[in-house]
Amino acid sequence: MKTKIAVANGDGIGPEIMSAVLNIFEACNVQLEYEFVEMGKSYFDAGHSTGMTVLAKDTIEKLGILFKGPMETPKGKGVKSINVTARKVWNTYANQRDFRTLNGVDTVFSKAGIPINLTIIRENIEDTYGGIEHLLTYDVAVGRRIITRPGSEQVIRYAFEMARRKGYTKLACGHKANIMKLTDGMFLEVFYEVAKDFPEIQASDIIVDDLCMKLVSRPETFQSIVLTNLQGDIVSDLCAGLVGGLGFAPSANIGDNISIFEAVHGTAPDIAGKGIANPTALLLSGISMLRFLGDSANAAKIENALLYTLEQGVHTGDFGDKAIPSSNTKEFADAIIANLGKLPANGAAIATQGFDEKGEVFKPSKNKLTLTTGVKEEMIGVDVFVRSDLQPAELADLAKVALTDNFNLVMISNRGTQVWPTGSIYTELVNEYRVRFEKKDGREVSQKELLHIAADLSAKVKVCSVEFLMNFDGKIGYTLAQGQ
Repeated sequence: MKTKIAVANGDGIGPEIMSAVLNIFEACNVQLEYEFVEMGKSYFDAGHSTGMTVLAKDTIEKLGILFKGPMETPKGKGVKSINVTARKVWNTYANQRDFRTLNGVDTVFSKAGIPINLTIIRENIEDTYGGIEHLLTYDVAVGRRIITRPGSEQVIRYAFEMARRKGYTKLACGHKANIMKLTDGMFLEVFYEVAKDFPEIQASDIIVDDLCMKLVSRPETFQSIVLTNLQGDIVSDLCAGLVGGLGFAPSANIGDNISIFEAVHGTAPDIAGKGIANPTALLLSGISMLRFLGDSANAAKIENALLYTLEQGVHTGDFGDKAIPSSNTKEFADAIIANLGKLPANGAAIATQGFDEKGEVFKPSKNKLTLTTGVKEEMIGVDVFVRSDLQPAELADLAKVALTDNFNLVMISNRGTQVWPTGSIYTELVNEYRVRFEKKDGREVSQKELLHIAADLSAKVKVCSVEFLMNFDGKIGYTLAQGQ
């Protein structure tokens, strides 16, 4: 029986490269049936704020697989990226992107004889991609960075399972825990907790800026890397540059119920409709999809035909030997079809399962809620974020009127740097401060008392937001200000 999947052509060059890929699938007798869904820019323009029709959403949730071309999100209309929305709504928590040297695709490293074969696993749901932002004052914008223990565990465990499946011996965690001690700190902590279940894989961590430097100087030293969402987004595009660009970078977004395989490059509106686009990235993503669906034989056959075609010097206009005339999209796909069954001289793919076998699509009856239980929580105090044009000492005098016998005013910061009770006259200020109140030793405080502090302070200055200070199992659950 044929497996039915949802297909979205995408915008710009999307329909052209999707047609090319599906033609290759058909020539290989891939047992897939396609249900085309309506998503992308034209559906934003038609008034669908989510970028997809209700029927498209229902179809994808029924089938569990979406194969999509590149999609454009209109700029300046207050709508969210359809690409990010799709990944988040359907909890495709692991973005897997495989980067390898391709014969016929010249790079600095291929010319130097340095082979690249590495996999980036990017957390796909959380981080700043929650898009939770506020203007606290006209001059100050803030965004929430959300990292959760369950979300971190989910993607990190997938990364270790992927490494085991591919026969990797090393997995690195890229992070910025030296600065973001609670958010990246949690991600790193969970990484080493999960690593205990995979003793055969060497687990290590590396600060993300050092990682970027080493990737562009010695990429062959890495096998697999797992990162948080924003850092993973940046690093995965950096790795695409190592192997020839986004035109050679497949992307698989893996979830427990729904998975998305897509080209992550742009829609290239400047060449849309000209029939000259490079379909390689979408084809590589489709090959990953075939492995995910258990069709490893056809996946290997198509991949080998692609590699053989590239070895022969066949190329589209965006890469390859300029002494060889470039092929258009259809000619490039036709060359791959003609080479089905042939093996490249180097790097032939073998028909091994690339993912765990996909089971039936499971539709939950309610939203899944994951949480850690049995943790002792203690309220320590409150940070009150206020708008004020006062100097720090003047604001401290105002803040003291909100004090009760249970609390001390311990710190005021501006842009994360302490400016009271100590600070520097050279610290430049904006009109938004964090005012920290902590309970006195031995006192018990309630949420109501903490909110009363903010309420009392609001009589003197504008309160923008409030964050409680917590301890969890005796471990501090907030950071100090710089200079505190």
